[in-house]
Amino acid sequence: MKIAYQGVPGSYSESCAKENYANCETISCKTFDECFELANNDSSVKAIIPESNKTTGNIGVEYLIFKYRLNIFAEHFYSIKHNLLGLPGAKKEDIKDVYSHAQALSQSSNFIKKNKYNENVRADTAGSAQYISEKGDKTKGAIASKLSSEIYNLDIIEPNIQDDLENVTRFLIMQKEISQPEFKDEKYVTSLLFKLKSKPASLYSALGGLAINGCNLTKLQSFPEKNSFSSYFFLCDVDGHIEDVKVKNSLEELGLHTEDLKILGVYKSDSFRYK
Repeated sequence: MKIAYQGVPGSYSESCAKENYANCETISCKTFDECFELANNDSSVKAIIPESNKTTGNIGVEYLIFKYRLNIFAEHFYSIKHNLLGLPGAKKEDIKDVYSHAQALSQSSNFIKKNKYNENVRADTAGSAQYISEKGDKTKGAIASKLSSEIYNLDIIEPNIQDDLENVTRFLIMQKEISQPEFKDEKYVTSLLFKLKSKPASLYSALGGLAINGCNLTKLQSFPEKNSFSSYFFLCDVDGHIEDVKVKNSLEELGLHTEDLKILGVYKSDSFRYK
């Protein structure tokens, strides 16, 4: 299996891919757009995309999900363990400046403030590890993954420095080909994208079918259509398989109130949802 991810080797996206697909071949991409583009143009490649984080919320990839409309193959909830990395032999008191992605810095703010480090925002966590490895300055540290420390020959000066020890990111595995698991006595998620018809109380009416049929809505996120502040799309996750009668009936009702409706994927629920 080939999996494209955003960032340089050692990123959390790559770490999640390797943990869940041990024999996969990972492909580094500079941007999320490049990940989507690669998966869209090559059916042998899947993309792993961080969709939301427990601490800091949505990652901001909704416009790309809308643009490419790839099929969601699977979801994985991955524990994000931030580590303070430094050059071999460096100690915590040697560090003056820390480098990382803005979200990683935010998620480790208590540790940074306690040690009075200077924050430096960079494009990604693994790239920060690569940067300090190349600089060779013991006063510089990076906040990144364990995998990054191994790839760039850095010491883990302090492990698990995130403010929330249960910091978790939801990743989506996306692909061009449409696939869905066989409907069995298991837990599933059906994800969809829709645009409502322009009429009063359209969202209330559209979601009414879910309530009537007893479907559990676990995600509902709106974002504006390109070049518009009056037309919105919605990303929606519903518990259940599309072949389940209550889900099927709910989506039929939803379709009566939408101009555009796209099923993004049907896939097994990650067991993390039920812990």
